[in-house]
Amino acid sequence: MPIVVVHSNPLFWVRLCAMVFSCVAFAVTIHGADLKHGTGDWFVFCWAFSFAGTLLVLLVELFGLQTRAPVSWKNFPITFACYASLLCLSASIIFPLYFLKGQTSRNETHNYRIVATVFSCLATIAYMSEVSISKARPGEVAGYMTTAPGLLKVCETFVACVIFVFISDPVSYNSHDALRWCLAVYCICFILSAAIIVLCICECTGCLPFPFARFLSAYALLAVIMYLSATIVWPIFTFDRKHSSSRPTFCGNSQGLCAWDKQMAVAVLTAVNFVLYLADLIYSARLVFITV
Repeated sequence: MPIVVVHSNPLFWVRLCAMVFSCVAFAVTIHGADLKHGTGDWFVFCWAFSFAGTLLVLLVELFGLQTRAPVSWKNFPITFACYASLLCLSASIIFPLYFLKGQTSRNETHNYRIVATVFSCLATIAYMSEVSISKARPGEVAGYMTTAPGLLKVCETFVACVIFVFISDPVSYNSHDALRWCLAVYCICFILSAAIIVLCICECTGCLPFPFARFLSAYALLAVIMYLSATIVWPIFTFDRKHSSSRPTFCGNSQGLCAWDKQMAVAVLTAVNFVLYLADLIYSARLVFITV
């Protein structure tokens, strides 16, 4: 009976497509993409992690084991799908920059890389479709992670992780104390957002000594103020002529992203996270979800 129910659910087919697309992406990459650059391991991880997690979700629901899972099944599947969509999206954007940019030869390796990029894009669409189907509708009793604030938390932590990657290779926050403040903003907000996600998935929000909804609103306000300062400070002390030079000419021809491009990406992603936290604050201020 559980198998019949799962097969009649559109989520099953969306997840199956996402699993197949991510599987093809990393299988093709491993087989013939010839990723000599160390960054290639990250892309393989993105696709393999998405495939393995989706396979786990499918098996749990196929055999009706949701009640035996050690996590909240109202929150876990959509949280994973959101992270998988972001991982595949980042791979779909960054993979061509490292392994297709500037390539003029049309050999077999090049074709494998194109196929991997195409299936990564398809996996992204499938995972985004899963999130769209799974998210809570207005007035629906659902877990916190299925609501807009919950999904925003996932996006906030993911953007922060990408920022950490860009500012650490090469290290770009040691030149001034103001940039170290930006690093502190990224770390503090990431840790708190990640903690909220873990509490929701483990259904431990009721153990807090204060109302969870009020904590969410207060934290969102604090994060907005901190990210606003980082959004202003990072570009000033990174790209101002007194502290930095203009974009090097070799960046246009270099493989992947040069140091200047990564600093610019951090500035953009900081602004993106500021907007996400602002939206989070608006939603949290008029919280409409029921009980996590």
